[in-house]
Amino acid sequence: MKGSKYLWLGRFHERLHISTRQYARLVREWFKSIGLEPCAYGTHSMRRTKVSQIYRKTGNLRAVQLLLGHTKMDSTVRYLGVESEDALAISEAVEI
Repeated sequence: MKGSKYLWLGRFHERLHISTRQYARLVREWFKSIGLEPCAYGTHSMRRTKVSQIYRKTGNLRAVQLLLGHTKMDSTVRYLGVESEDALAISEAVEI
């Protein structure tokens, strides 16, 4: 990573990083290489999976909101598909 702020550098000098299309191709190839069906996964589903796991393990919607870059909590709640039952279960798990 020395000398560059990008994880994957582009092939051409005018582009310092790979394109989102190239990144999607790499992800598709990674899934193929480990025996998973690439059409069932993608860059966006991986993003959603990570924050969904964080939410399930911590119950911290604010942390997930920050990670996603959402300005409104409503957006985060809709993105995760949080139901009122989820909120009640988290509330019941916390003792005061």
